[in-house]
Amino acid sequence: MKSCMIEIKELDKTHQAIRETSKRSERSRKGQFLTPTEIAKFMAGLFEQDFENIRILDAGAGAGVLFTSSIETFIAEKHHPKKINVVAYENDLTLLPYLQKSIFHCKTICEKANVDFNCEVRNEDFIREGINFIEKNLFEENEELFTHAILNPPYKKINGQSATRRLLNEAEINVSNFYAAFVWLTAKMLKKGGELVFITPRSFCNGPYFRTFRKALLNMTSIKQIHIFNSRNKAFGNDNVLQENVIFHAIRGIHKPTEVIISSTDSLDFQTINIKHVPYENVVKPDDTDAYIHLVINDSDEDILQKMKCFNSSLCDLGLEVSTGRVVDFRASQYLQQQPDDDSIPLIYPCHFKEGFITWPVESNKKPNAIKSAEQIHDLLIPSGYYVLTKRFSAKEEHKRVVAAIYDPKRINNTFVAFENHLNYFHMKGRGMTVQLAKGLSLYLNSSLFDRYFRLFSGHTQVNAADLRKMHYPAREQLIQLGSYVNNRIPNQEEIDIILDKVCKYNYEKNTSK
Repeated sequence: MKSCMIEIKELDKTHQAIRETSKRSERSRKGQFLTPTEIAKFMAGLFEQDFENIRILDAGAGAGVLFTSSIETFIAEKHHPKKINVVAYENDLTLLPYLQKSIFHCKTICEKANVDFNCEVRNEDFIREGINFIEKNLFEENEELFTHAILNPPYKKINGQSATRRLLNEAEINVSNFYAAFVWLTAKMLKKGGELVFITPRSFCNGPYFRTFRKALLNMTSIKQIHIFNSRNKAFGNDNVLQENVIFHAIRGIHKPTEVIISSTDSLDFQTINIKHVPYENVVKPDDTDAYIHLVINDSDEDILQKMKCFNSSLCDLGLEVSTGRVVDFRASQYLQQQPDDDSIPLIYPCHFKEGFITWPVESNKKPNAIKSAEQIHDLLIPSGYYVLTKRFSAKEEHKRVVAAIYDPKRINNTFVAFENHLNYFHMKGRGMTVQLAKGLSLYLNSSLFDRYFRLFSGHTQVNAADLRKMHYPAREQLIQLGSYVNNRIPNQEEIDIILDKVCKYNYEKNTSK
């Protein structure tokens, strides 16, 4: 199959030509990031079902690298199919010449292998056409359904006022991003037993925005494999895209597997792949109504899952809640003050975090330290008390995703306090908690165990209040025990992890001895 390898390298040159003749901003506006050939070959290699007549769907075909890689993979098999049909959707007219070149190559290699080949290019809106397709095939299994689907869908949000949004609402497909809509529709267009392989951002694995999509995907398909890129700049580095991406391989059908293959790589050559077989219940928790998808990559991650079993309390069990800071500064700009006075309220930003506590005010900082006391901003304030704060956003280069600090009312003398929108705050029905509970909770949140467990399902740098609500926490007495180790500063990272390990080990032995 030497000619196949030549064509794959030619597709790399094609992608480079497309990047050179189009603006990156325009490709970003379209959500168009072309699949590198190494990734395309890996994705195509995940297909395993044996069909004599193959019907491939490529929704958002670009230059054709995904279906080309799939056909080369099928033809290379000893018992290759007798017939291959491809339906490729691509509404960017500038890509059609490149797409036609890929089709010609596929036709050539199929003729040499005596495989009947046909490819239909549809220069149409895939979402509109996909909805029409589903409605037509709603109650019957027919020949138009696909045996295989492979896609790299557009990565952009759906305008809430757009015709696309209205179409999806009418079809009861409740998603906020094009990539989720494309995958949802594609899965519904498969035959029972048909295979789906797609590459998308990892962000759909958690959070409330993708809850409906996750549940639909898991209800329609059975997960076979999830592949993770250990570096966020690998998958689409040529387009300067910095985000965590995953490749999913799933089978159309409701049967759930006993285990899922979780694989990962550090580079795009796929020469060294770490593979782990993980129980399905560790990937999607049976009792999780939000269907978060946990990505357990190695033995260390398995160890984290075991250790987290020591902590079974929810925030509700603890009488705690977590909310997002109420002050959106640009909306309250007329009330902000660089420095406090007698007629202002402390305003807390991430820049006030220092050694596990809130240090306020901060001199010579770009962020204001206070908000003017006025009737118009009364709803933005909360009573002074002990609160635990976490940063909602972390820089990509930061070592830890979850960073917490204690708001100590004894250090900041005021009746009220305001938390800026880039923070989450833990509270008891809108008021503070006990000092020992705050100290124990902060130590737990700052632990490596909590941070690493959080990363098993969260693939982006944002720490949402909804995600924090999903986490398990130590029991109240355990938190108070942890709080006894905190004085005027939070211990360093090594000390925190030793303390938590000690408490975890003690409670594990206590429970197993009963």
